[in-house]
Amino acid sequence: MSNKKGFTTTILHSDRLLKPEFGALHQPVHNAVTWGYDDVQGLVNVFQNKTKGYAYSRQGNPTTTALEHKVTQMEQGLASVSFSTGMAAISSTILALMKAGDHIIASSYLFGNTRSIMQTYMDLGLDISFVDATDVQNIKNAYQENTKMVFVETIANPATQVADLGAIGDFCEDKKLIYVVDNTMTSPYLFRPVAVKASLVINSLTKYIGGHGNALGGSVTDTGLFDWLNFPNIAPIIREQIRPEMQGLTQIRKRGLRDGGGTLAPEAAHSISVGSETIALRLERACSNAAALAEFLDNHPLISKVYYPGLKSHPQHKLASELFLRYGGLMSFALVDGIDCFKFLNELKLVIKSSNLGDTRTLAIPVAHTIFFELGKERRDEMGIPDSMVRLSVGIEDFDDLREDFSAAFAAVSN
Repeated sequence: MSNKKGFTTTILHSDRLLKPEFGALHQPVHNAVTWGYDDVQGLVNVFQNKTKGYAYSRQGNPTTTALEHKVTQMEQGLASVSFSTGMAAISSTILALMKAGDHIIASSYLFGNTRSIMQTYMDLGLDISFVDATDVQNIKNAYQENTKMVFVETIANPATQVADLGAIGDFCEDKKLIYVVDNTMTSPYLFRPVAVKASLVINSLTKYIGGHGNALGGSVTDTGLFDWLNFPNIAPIIREQIRPEMQGLTQIRKRGLRDGGGTLAPEAAHSISVGSETIALRLERACSNAAALAEFLDNHPLISKVYYPGLKSHPQHKLASELFLRYGGLMSFALVDGIDCFKFLNELKLVIKSSNLGDTRTLAIPVAHTIFFELGKERRDEMGIPDSMVRLSVGIEDFDDLREDFSAAFAAVSN
């Protein structure tokens, strides 16, 4: 029998193969805050990174370790660090690895909160250039001698622009830059950033990996492709104690997680871990629903535009087809002039008005008035976000019921 198993089989049996006590099939929830040692040398060895173990749960416990192992397997990486949210993972990674005066090239289509934390770091002394990442030439044009990192998302939220991921990876490899890819919108089921030479992979575990809207979490995975020995910002103590391939992730765990404090609770880690077992089943259904709904909306007279990489009219449809297993469960649309998006949303009865995404249920939100409101109209215009845009996170309902809900809402607002 082959030792290499499929995606779902691997996740499903991940906890069991770590051999939890009493033959449990899931890693139990470890609520301990601290850990005792009969011999104080054992505690000292953990603090000094001489042996694996636990000292204080702010930087990890057996429940979060098991989830990190599972995420690493999904991403085919070297190792992972988990956080309380996806935003904690992003902010901690930059906090841990960058210094004042360093330069980051970032996609101009970043999610609003990610863009906001980037602005905060700019206020603290980082130099960040925002460019259209759908064309690698824009990344090349923004490169400076002090550039240390390139940060992009796979599919942008909410207007679904697809970054030129492979070409950017080649450029980062050539220039020896840390290549950070936020994989939240695709998840490791639809895409593995290691295939495009990503150095670090971000996931909001809250979304498709957890998948049920019942737990917050985030993660950073090191793919093992970046040479940390030649990265100047690694702390001397980490350089001395940690083997080269683990130096970047260890610094993220120490300076980002431990010092920043964005710890994933064990109860949330357990919920995410159990939820992740059905990610392939959920995404197959959600992607199928999204593709059908995109076609339905694209042909409706009250819709002016649909933003979904699965449509042939999408500017990066060919690129998305080459990169991703499916086109994802996220889409947006703009209503024609004269149709109030608030009124339309309120007519939807099955679709839930909510700000989350990656849930089992279909969720909708008016983008310009909520998650991108703080950016202001000028920035929204730069990102291609009209005032009438509605973002959908398509769930796993029966498609006929979704179509009926939208049809009834269209009928109500057209009368």
